[in-house]
Amino acid sequence: MDHQVLTTVLFLAVVALTIGITIRASRSSSGTSDFYAGGRSFSPIQNGLAIGGDYMSAASFLGISGIIALSGYDGFLYSIGFLVAWLVALLLVAEMLRNSGRFTMADQLAFRMKQKPVRLAAATSTVVVSIFYLLAQMVGAGTLVALLLGVDNQAVKNIVIFGVGALMIFYVTVGGMKGTTWVQIVKAVLLMTGSALIVVLVLAQFDFNLSSLLGAAADNSGKGQAFLEPGLKYGATLTSKLDFVSLGIALVLGTAGLPHILIRFYTVPTAKDARKSVLWAIGLIGVFYLFTLVLGFGAAALLDTSTLDKSGNLAAPRLAEEVGGGAGSTGGAILLALIAAVAFATILAVVAGLTLTSSASVAHDVYNNVIKKGKATEEEEIKVTRYAAAGIGLVAILLAIPAQSLNIAFLVALAFAVAASANLPTIVFNMFWRRFNTRGALWSIYGGLISAVGLVIFSPVMSGKGLDADGKNLSLLPTSIDISWFPLENPGIVSIPLGFVFGIIGTLSKREPAAEDRYTELEVRALTGSGSEKATSH
Repeated sequence: MDHQVLTTVLFLAVVALTIGITIRASRSSSGTSDFYAGGRSFSPIQNGLAIGGDYMSAASFLGISGIIALSGYDGFLYSIGFLVAWLVALLLVAEMLRNSGRFTMADQLAFRMKQKPVRLAAATSTVVVSIFYLLAQMVGAGTLVALLLGVDNQAVKNIVIFGVGALMIFYVTVGGMKGTTWVQIVKAVLLMTGSALIVVLVLAQFDFNLSSLLGAAADNSGKGQAFLEPGLKYGATLTSKLDFVSLGIALVLGTAGLPHILIRFYTVPTAKDARKSVLWAIGLIGVFYLFTLVLGFGAAALLDTSTLDKSGNLAAPRLAEEVGGGAGSTGGAILLALIAAVAFATILAVVAGLTLTSSASVAHDVYNNVIKKGKATEEEEIKVTRYAAAGIGLVAILLAIPAQSLNIAFLVALAFAVAASANLPTIVFNMFWRRFNTRGALWSIYGGLISAVGLVIFSPVMSGKGLDADGKNLSLLPTSIDISWFPLENPGIVSIPLGFVFGIIGTLSKREPAAEDRYTELEVRALTGSGSEKATSH
């Protein structure tokens, strides 16, 4: 069978499978509880798989393996940061958030604070973080399909991004949380199975000796022992070392503030189940990130990495083709198509979860609780969610097209930085500080959000990097524009502390007795789950 035909058949099979799941799930969805939280009907194992599916995005599968292939040890630090982050989510957030909220992060904040400003701020942060994360997935989709079709045409990549956007809007508007969750579960199984297959085939090339694999990767990289040691990407200068610390802080703290992860804690019946879900997810994700070690170093050992695109996003698919028999072989074509189809399923599933989260926040927090003052019907709220999904999908499409030159793991790290700067301080303060109030929440969310996004705008990501060896601009703005006065690509080392500091200053500058009075009730609810199904506004 022709390479392109095989690829097309597998792609269409994946899309058809996910569409079928979505339509089937939509038949059993009724009301906001089903649409936003899947009726709280998922078991810990199911939800753990879905969380893993949400988390093991195109950035993990394509981006991290690409960074490892190009940067060796320093690339693997992404995997470590993404995994360790789950301990923070488990210890600080999972159980208490499930007990004290209903559908969104804002529910937990609004329980003891002023509804309108807090919900607007939380919805704004949720949408910004989700769009950054969406960019990564859609850039990955464009790169992937262009590889499989054997074209390097920008118009084709743009069409693919539009197609992914249309599909994600369909998943959300038709299937809601039930459909999205089942797509995530199926995708997680496919991704783990496909990754395991490639890992086994790579290790078989080196007689299952990891040391031989690493040695071959170091030799083939052209960088020798330095490829296996810290410093290749982040250790050359003081600035790059600070950039790495900044990245690590954002990865470790960001997960506990990611809206599309937080919303998953509401899809299980109890807080105990939420905690078990995280444990299942940690096990699954831990194994997967060990796989990325083999995928990345395997690509460095077996491929000519100079032929990869500068972002490295194609390392895993190219590696699959190589271990299947090489370019032009039937086995190579089959494995390339298989891994690409799995990666495409990964992208479809993650964008659906992100779009649902952000559109739910717009409808539930802004439309129902701010505009309608909590009096909107469930039908009206779900209708607005669908409109919001279309709008957010369109924005993500338009932003993804100019962002295609960036490594998608970097784009996700940026989403983590915004989440850790704006969302995490607010959640932690609200659960553990009685004095915390509405002003503190607003200063923390907006201060962290503006700090993180602002520093990126004035960083080398946007301008000032110049041209690479092929004459391509390494930044997003034209080379004639240089506004990069902030030297780091990752803003977390500055923006995350600022998020906490703004929250403290805002809180201490004004007392809010009503918020303090309701703290004890929130604490009891967070620790016991008592009353968590009731409305969280006052």
